[in-house]
Amino acid sequence: MLVDAGLVVAGLAGLVIGAEFLVRGGSAIATRLGVSPLLVGLTIVSVGTSMPELAVGIDATLNDAGPLAVGNIAGTNIVNILLILGLSAAMVPLALGKQTLRLDLPAMSISAVLMLVLSLNGSLGRIDGVILLLLGIGYTAAAIRSELRERATPVEEEIAEELPAKGGPLWLRALELLGGIAAVVVAADWLVDGSVSIATDLGVSEAFIGLTIVAIGTSAPELVTTLMSTIRGDRDLAIGNLIGSSVYNIVFILGVTALVKPIEVTSDLIRVDIPLMTAVAVLCIPVFVSGRRVSRLEGIGFVALYVIYLVVLLLFRT
Repeated sequence: MLVDAGLVVAGLAGLVIGAEFLVRGGSAIATRLGVSPLLVGLTIVSVGTSMPELAVGIDATLNDAGPLAVGNIAGTNIVNILLILGLSAAMVPLALGKQTLRLDLPAMSISAVLMLVLSLNGSLGRIDGVILLLLGIGYTAAAIRSELRERATPVEEEIAEELPAKGGPLWLRALELLGGIAAVVVAADWLVDGSVSIATDLGVSEAFIGLTIVAIGTSAPELVTTLMSTIRGDRDLAIGNLIGSSVYNIVFILGVTALVKPIEVTSDLIRVDIPLMTAVAVLCIPVFVSGRRVSRLEGIGFVALYVIYLVVLLLFRT
């Protein structure tokens, strides 16, 4: 048990460190090659912070632990909205931009509902993966087009300040990128192996481990980024990335994972966890639209809902 717990801890740490190096290296190379900071933020940063979920998902399905992969996505999205966004709003009321309301919020709700519908037959197959990926491509194209049309140079400069510094030799940045990818892949393998062993020893489901330990661990990059940007008073990019990553977790991460190998979806996930994830996404519509902000009280309410959800999981699923 101690060895398995050590694997989980090492895996979580490796995912956080690997994602950081991946984003730093990828962003620096892109900006050195003259790619717009705006496009870097929408692509490399968003995908980079979702790499832990992708690595865990693929590794879990290849090891016949599909429920862990689905539970990780459902749990991560619940963590992103209720815990991370809630904590941020509880610290400082959160103003929401036009793109968040017009594009990101509808995309998050639609992708959650689609995941629920596609899961009802007990599995996510390769055709389901293609459907999710097509939605992801459409969302990305719409996000880039919206940003390029509505935002001007000062915002480009603001995003550039949020990205890692691009100094230093190119080979060093390439080494950062490759090292980050390697760390994420190895750490995901450790995390999945340790989590499955612990679930077996404790007699709990792989989905439960995915909903709790793995979900919170793979959300660590978003948690740190959002809280630090809130403390600095400059969090627009972080919040956009947080909501955007909730979309990407479903359409790209789950889509790619289903293409690699069809994923089993257990009855508990279908009856409880995926509907809860969908309800959280839909709950955001009235909260976000009313006043175009998330108040401190609403943020505290989000965090309280997550604590209740976690307690219920521990009481009734262990």
